[in-house]
Amino acid sequence: METGIARRGSPEALESRLHRGTNQSGMRDHNERLVLSLVRQHGSLAKSDIARMTGLSAQTVSVIMRELEEDKLLVRQAPLRGKIGQPSIPMALNPEGAFFIGLKIGRRSAELVLIDFLGNVRAMLQHSYRYPAPRETVEFVKAGIQTMRAELTPAQDKRIAGLGIAMPFELWNWADTAGAPREIMDEWRHRDIRADIQAQCEFPVYLQNDATSACGAELVFGRAGAARDFVYFYIGAFAGGGIVLNGRLYSGPKGNAGALGSMPVPGPDGKPTQLIDVASIAMLEKALSAKGMDGSYLWSSPQEWGEIGVELDEWIASASRALAYAIVAASSVIDFEAAVIDGWMPLDVRRRLVEAVRQAIAGIDAEGLKLPFVREGTVGIHARAMGGASLPLSERFLIGPNTSGGA
Repeated sequence: METGIARRGSPEALESRLHRGTNQSGMRDHNERLVLSLVRQHGSLAKSDIARMTGLSAQTVSVIMRELEEDKLLVRQAPLRGKIGQPSIPMALNPEGAFFIGLKIGRRSAELVLIDFLGNVRAMLQHSYRYPAPRETVEFVKAGIQTMRAELTPAQDKRIAGLGIAMPFELWNWADTAGAPREIMDEWRHRDIRADIQAQCEFPVYLQNDATSACGAELVFGRAGAARDFVYFYIGAFAGGGIVLNGRLYSGPKGNAGALGSMPVPGPDGKPTQLIDVASIAMLEKALSAKGMDGSYLWSSPQEWGEIGVELDEWIASASRALAYAIVAASSVIDFEAAVIDGWMPLDVRRRLVEAVRQAIAGIDAEGLKLPFVREGTVGIHARAMGGASLPLSERFLIGPNTSGGA
């Protein structure tokens, strides 16, 4: 008898699940999100493992995992045979289970990335500019989405579950620093970029601060360390950051928590200034320009800057001192386990910067504080775009990083 309700596992039910609007849960059942979160964290898990971790009954777990398998969000792995009893069958995330698009709108470039359910990059596009313009950005996104979707099969295309935008809040306030015409930057004040891009998509579109999104990418996709509480710095055209507390991204009631770029630090003359005025890559470009050198390659070739010389050495020295003070100051408020530093820079530069920060912290009076371990990020130059893609992933399928649900 026809009931008008889509059968579980049918294409209609799948489309309802993936394209449902942004409500509190994003999925029908809290326990499904919990199972998917645990499987993502551990790589693969058997039903007995999940029952033990969650306290759910074996029957409940069996029903949940069967339904997630029917929806093609989980796939069976090779059976594990023990000494006695039936072999256990681990379940893992299906890379083809869902796809997500991330957009980074930066001060010197935009990136569009398509990832699968595991976070593997399936496609990426980049657009460099001297300053961001709203109309040009929307056109880049529109054309880029069409290009990416054209490479997907119809079945894959139906599994795009959302697009996340990572961009600086109040971008218009950076007109002078970005060297952009004020009338162009003022357009950002009056444009709702999320609504503009939502008009191009039939799936949900989300928006978050770019540095906070990069922090979310480290939390969801990062591969190093198991810290539940860490402070995160992303060094791009400007410096920013994010905070993770108890394994969750904390953005605050207005989405601006972890605005570390505004943190006061000692300037070159000893007077207080903001971290953004010392540790940003824009400061390195400014130093190169003062010597008559074109620093535009800093934005177009983040994997390899080549030989820069004394200007890079001086920037690392000043940026590391500022970051060291910022980490110590943050540690006086929250007892972080780790301080993570990533950015739009080659791996060898990031490594040098982190080591310089460790050395600089050793020279600061931190009596009474338990300082965090300082380590490199593991996502890299695309952390902001990946963080944008993690927004729909976290909001619709997980418990923890960006959601209000709890385990």
